[in-house]
Amino acid sequence: MPEQKRTARGVLGGFLGFIGLSVAAGLLVTAAITPALAVTGVTANNAISVFDGLPDYLKVGKTMEKTNIWATASDGQQTLLASFFDQNREEVTWEQVSQYAKDAAVAAEDPRFYTHGGIDVMGTTRAILSTYIGGDTQGGSSITQQYVKNVLVQQCEIDSGSQEELDACANEATTADGMEGAGRKLKEMRYAIGVEKDYSKDEILLGYLNIANFGARTYGIQAASTYYFGVNAADLNIEQAATLIAIVNYPSSLRIDLPESESNGAANGYAMTLDRRNYVIGKMLAEGKITQEQHDAARAVPVTPAINPPSTGCQTAGDSAYFCDYVTRIVKNDPVFGETPEDRAATLRRGGLQIYTTLDLDLQAASAAAINEYLPKSMESVRIGGAAVTVQPGTGRVLAMAQNKTYSNDSDKTSPGGEFTSVNYNTDYKYGGSSGFDVGSTFKSMILLDWLKNGHSLRESVSGEKRTFTRWTDSCSGNYTKSYTPVNYDGTSPGMITPIEASKRSVNTAFIAMAQKLDMCEIFQTAADMGVHRADGEDLQRHPATLLGSNEIAPLSLATAIAGIAAQGLSCTPVAIDKITGPDGEEIAAPKSQCTQAVTPEVANTAAFALETVFESGGTAARAAVPGAPLMGKTGTADEARHSWITGGTTEAVTSLWVGNVVGDSSMYDVRVKKGVSGFSAKFGIFSGILRSSIAKYGGERFAAPDDALIRAKQIRVPDVTGQSVEAAKTALSRAGFSTQVGSPVASRIGAGLVASTSPGAGASVSTGSTITIQPSTGTAPRAPEAPGEDQPQAGTVPNVVGKSPDAARSELAAAGFNNVKDACQAAPGGASLPEIVTAQNPGPGTETDPAGEVTITVLKQKC
Repeated sequence: MPEQKRTARGVLGGFLGFIGLSVAAGLLVTAAITPALAVTGVTANNAISVFDGLPDYLKVGKTMEKTNIWATASDGQQTLLASFFDQNREEVTWEQVSQYAKDAAVAAEDPRFYTHGGIDVMGTTRAILSTYIGGDTQGGSSITQQYVKNVLVQQCEIDSGSQEELDACANEATTADGMEGAGRKLKEMRYAIGVEKDYSKDEILLGYLNIANFGARTYGIQAASTYYFGVNAADLNIEQAATLIAIVNYPSSLRIDLPESESNGAANGYAMTLDRRNYVIGKMLAEGKITQEQHDAARAVPVTPAINPPSTGCQTAGDSAYFCDYVTRIVKNDPVFGETPEDRAATLRRGGLQIYTTLDLDLQAASAAAINEYLPKSMESVRIGGAAVTVQPGTGRVLAMAQNKTYSNDSDKTSPGGEFTSVNYNTDYKYGGSSGFDVGSTFKSMILLDWLKNGHSLRESVSGEKRTFTRWTDSCSGNYTKSYTPVNYDGTSPGMITPIEASKRSVNTAFIAMAQKLDMCEIFQTAADMGVHRADGEDLQRHPATLLGSNEIAPLSLATAIAGIAAQGLSCTPVAIDKITGPDGEEIAAPKSQCTQAVTPEVANTAAFALETVFESGGTAARAAVPGAPLMGKTGTADEARHSWITGGTTEAVTSLWVGNVVGDSSMYDVRVKKGVSGFSAKFGIFSGILRSSIAKYGGERFAAPDDALIRAKQIRVPDVTGQSVEAAKTALSRAGFSTQVGSPVASRIGAGLVASTSPGAGASVSTGSTITIQPSTGTAPRAPEAPGEDQPQAGTVPNVVGKSPDAARSELAAAGFNNVKDACQAAPGGASLPEIVTAQNPGPGTETDPAGEVTITVLKQKC
């Protein structure tokens, strides 16, 4: 019971209040006969009319219980990550409480508990005489009355919106002095009788043991047992049970977790608690609950606490702390846990939830170890950061979430880029994360998806030539016409290239050329459908630079998007909770992943086919590849290498890894981390470490076969643009699906400046996206020989050799008088083993030109 001190004025006021409220005799009669009346239903006479008019129904609601967050260990057992509570309490059943604890409570607090009707008349009489006539203050409250008071106080704690409201409410429920104290006591007695009508004695005793305070924030017999002695309530021995019941009498003074206390600490053997404990043991003997031998043995044992502090807050979760924090943010953000943010925060601290998460502790440990192997927690010159998150394709389950920092909410420790932080780099700002990081070329995977959605193939030809781009279609906000000159990270200008090769080598210029053939609005809508969004909650910015990844995005978003490709286009929102049970053990609906078919399986499977090349020899992620399962994904490097990424994995697990600046713009090419490697190179070692663990545990199947129509380059005929203006020819060829370039003028009878021919020529079957060379006319007919034998240039017509083997093409050209033949090379898509054929020629078929002039044939080869 809470400690109360009474002054002389308080005693007098209490006595006068007692007289004024009713007469002492009437109160005693009321207390004496009401239990019987409650059983028989007989109405009391006027002597108890005041008492009878008080409310007799007390709603016994749920107590505050701590919420626990769990993860699955390698043996399938649940491991506690952290607990959250206002009151450290875990309710238990009747069978889960030691009989010694039950007996100790009854013997010491209310020996006639099982015989009275809620009020112990003898105890109450003694308390009144002692308190109001003379002597020490006496409680006189039955266990039922104490239970009532605790329930009222608990309700105050649940309902109060401020500390002031709580203090006022609790004071009303516990005041002992004056007229208010007498009135409160009378109301408490009436409630106790009502409780006895609705609950059995065992239920009331168990409720009391589950709700009682055992010092500080420790509530209930189970939490007290584990906290003070490291045992369950069912396993308490006599002296332990007696110690806890002793603490209940004066929780603030008799708690045994303050060894330095001068009045009740280790130095004096917790003397105050020991004295009260022995009193309880004596009462157990007097009431026949234990034998003399048990009594003597228990008294001989000193008070020996074995304190086990409860796991409170995510800092106790170690390497899993950031995942733990993410789970708490889900609870605080999801309306399923309460209507308001305050309600949801209260649910986390008071709801008694058991939250079973998706976290795989094996993979989590491997992820943390891989990051810590390469990245320091802090550096003097660079605010270095690194984070990795792994999700399961097709379900959205988050399997691991690690970063190179120590979790802390202590503002004295935390600083941007330092060793300690509460910011979760893997998640959005709304979920405890940062505002995100530039993702670089990782975003090209979204361009690739939209490219395939629009019917383009992996083996079309696009120009990777370094140049200035000036126009993009944007159906959402109007076409974009500002100039943009991207460069490739290696400074190359690769010329004609296929999207599959551009994906493997991450060619910026090629992807910008691909984007020019698409609708920029649709590209970003595809990204959004796959789960890509800015970490700060703002809309994705949309302009040419963002096509190469200048939007700031969190790793979890990228993992979600690439996992959608691995799952044949099924994009699933992240989910971190598998199951939730309430304090009664009943399952509560947990937030579910929302899965949508973001792109067709044909598109996703073909994109995966292209992204597999990224982990092959010559691919940008080749250094991170490990054996054991097929891999696919995409790398990314932000401008000036401020951030570096790999996102990818298997059909069973996809990881997104970021290494970069928390703040600042140091180049990851130049920053040296552990093992003497650069921040850029560190990502390969980290990623492969995570991959080895995920493949060992989850394996990985072959990715679904790509769509044949989206792999093969579509062959279309070159339209005849002879006689058109150069601009009109460009428009016609572009509409047909070709890129264009203007070659040197050629002699022709067609008007000067108009198109004399193209290469490849009209009617030739050429891959969609190929570049057609437009050859304007000089307006002058080719000169014919004036006489046989004269040394004059002769005009000839260039034959069509597109589609022939190089040798056959040369022979046909030689037969037509063209012996000056030069080769140009076009690499086969993906290095495929295809026969070498001529894919283009210049001058084009049908062109009248000097046979002594040069003819160039473009030959498709496995490698240039």
